[in-house]
Amino acid sequence: MSTQAQHAHTPATAREAAQLLRGYAARGIGVRIAGAGTKPWGGAGAECGGELCTRGLDAIVEHNTGDLTAVLQPGVSLLELDATFAAAGQMLALDPPLGDGDAATIGGLVATGDSGPLRHRYGAARDLVLGITVALSDGSLAHAGGKVIKNVAGYDLAKLFSGSFGTLGLITEVAVRLHPLPPAQATASATTDDPGLLQRAAIVLASSSLEAQSLDVRWEAQTGTVLARFAGVAAAAQAAAAEALLAATGLNAAAATEDDDELWARQRAAQRSADGGAVVRVSGRPTGLAEACVAAQVAGATLVGRAALGLSWIALPAAAPGELVTAIARLRNVLAPSPCVVLDAPAYVRAHLDPWDHPEDAALVLMRRVKERFDPARTCNPGIFVGGI
Repeated sequence: MSTQAQHAHTPATAREAAQLLRGYAARGIGVRIAGAGTKPWGGAGAECGGELCTRGLDAIVEHNTGDLTAVLQPGVSLLELDATFAAAGQMLALDPPLGDGDAATIGGLVATGDSGPLRHRYGAARDLVLGITVALSDGSLAHAGGKVIKNVAGYDLAKLFSGSFGTLGLITEVAVRLHPLPPAQATASATTDDPGLLQRAAIVLASSSLEAQSLDVRWEAQTGTVLARFAGVAAAAQAAAAEALLAATGLNAAAATEDDDELWARQRAAQRSADGGAVVRVSGRPTGLAEACVAAQVAGATLVGRAALGLSWIALPAAAPGELVTAIARLRNVLAPSPCVVLDAPAYVRAHLDPWDHPEDAALVLMRRVKERFDPARTCNPGIFVGGI
């Protein structure tokens, strides 16, 4: 998200954030809502005269260890949350890439709908948010879900604001569900050079009675890998069973390992571009994995994905800006009708294509109505979301 803000503010309270938004709306000035800046995604957006940064709202308001919940301000970093909850034998089951300096915040994660391998078992951010408080451009604070006192009737704010890219308002607080930190973990993996076989093996494992914590795939240098991570006291036994199942499907299975942190860190890292290339997130079906792997191979790209969810991240290597635009267009053509959203990309690329790859349809009409309901003055992050919202 590009920022042309003239005035930057870092509110220290939710009420202050709401009043700042109200002031900008009254003057017809657009505002960029920013966190740690680790996800410069979305469209180019309209020029804005103001910026609100959530770094002043960085507290863990509550950590209720007994009922496995927490209330968090948007500017608190995921790195801090992981350490805090781990000390109590708990975890927030969200593990996206943390960006430069491991600075990603919970507010940015919820706003962009980002995710990591744990999504396989625990769902997306929107599934773990129990309640939410948001500052709106009319100067009000709206609440929904648990641990709140005022609700906006007829709307599930947690789901509306998750993945809305800050275009409806500023998230000032989220209540989240936690999970016990597993006592042990183990990963089974297997490889093949056949995209079709990779797809079949992933589907077989996903539909088996084995309950993986994460089930990922990777395609790189003409080789595909299935990775299945298991957690709990039976993690090693389940990983061994998965290894046998993958071998039975025809893959070259490796010995299950409990020293697997590096494997999964590599999966998360591949969801970002570190060399000036571009990353395209493909939202398809598990039965489209082979096609996505072939498309990635033709483009000289790397693919990682959530095998059972049909989500893939294709990382295109650095190239001349015009070549990247052409490569993305080819991917979209080959993988249509699966939406291909451009995440990381140089500014030239973002300016010469629609990052969202979303047609004008009934869903987009509804999204525009929601935008009109919550931010009629188009104050919050104007122009960066689907359809120029």
